[in-house]
Amino acid sequence: MIKITKEDFNVEEEIKKMLEKHKNIGGVVTFVGVVRNVGIKDGEEKEVEKLEFECYEKMAIKKLEEIREEAMKKYDIIDAIIIHRIGTLKVGEKIVLIAVGAKHRKDAFLACEYLIDELKKVVPIWKKEYAKDGSYWVEYSGSTTK
Repeated sequence: MIKITKEDFNVEEEIKKMLEKHKNIGGVVTFVGVVRNVGIKDGEEKEVEKLEFECYEKMAIKKLEEIREEAMKKYDIIDAIIIHRIGTLKVGEKIVLIAVGAKHRKDAFLACEYLIDELKKVVPIWKKEYAKDGSYWVEYSGSTTK
């Protein structure tokens, strides 16, 4: 399931729906991205007040579907949910949910990490940080995977 929304989402409800649909899932790995109060601009930490997300929705959904399908082929997983919010979000609010259901944990963890990395790399969703001293667009700086 893929969704881009201005509305908040309920992680527990989304997992419940997945488990009701697929009785053979043995575990669900989730990643929930939230707005933090610190950003970095030009190598300097900035106190962030809010974020704004914009996207080219038609293309973003297409790319999300592509990376979801790729994860389904690449890893032994049963289902994957990707929900990304757009609009203005305050510190502490949820931004993104990646939930991966599988029979076993290893592929679920790998697929979850793959999905968030690919989302940041290829999906046309843009993030603007609002700090006390101004606002700026944030560029993707590469995977945080070690």
